[in-house]
Amino acid sequence: MVIFNKKDQTARRQQLRTNSTKSEKLLWSKIRSKKLGYKFRRQYGIGNYIVDFFCPKLKLAVEIDGITHEDPAQHQRDENKDNYLKSCNIHVIRFSSSDIFNNLDAIIESLYLECTKIETSP
Repeated sequence: MVIFNKKDQTARRQQLRTNSTKSEKLLWSKIRSKKLGYKFRRQYGIGNYIVDFFCPKLKLAVEIDGITHEDPAQHQRDENKDNYLKSCNIHVIRFSSSDIFNNLDAIIESLYLECTKIETSP
């Protein structure tokens, strides 16, 4: 059974929300308050992991990868996280922070299409 928003992660999740990256703030401004028609939550705990954004209805995790994600060790941690989330039947979509800054409209369209694809799949 997957545990969401574990109590021992509360302070860490709050810290991450308070210290959001610029790319997280930018994406959040476009998806908050059901702007895409779906409710997303920020810095959401799933098991031992915290995802940048999560849509509970669709079981969709959205991750933003900054420059640190190019490091091989971080890449391996991301892969482990993705594998865990997928084992919990959670869809994962990743965007680079540079794409958030340079192609925000395309990112929003891609995210919306992923949401509708998940919602309409059996």
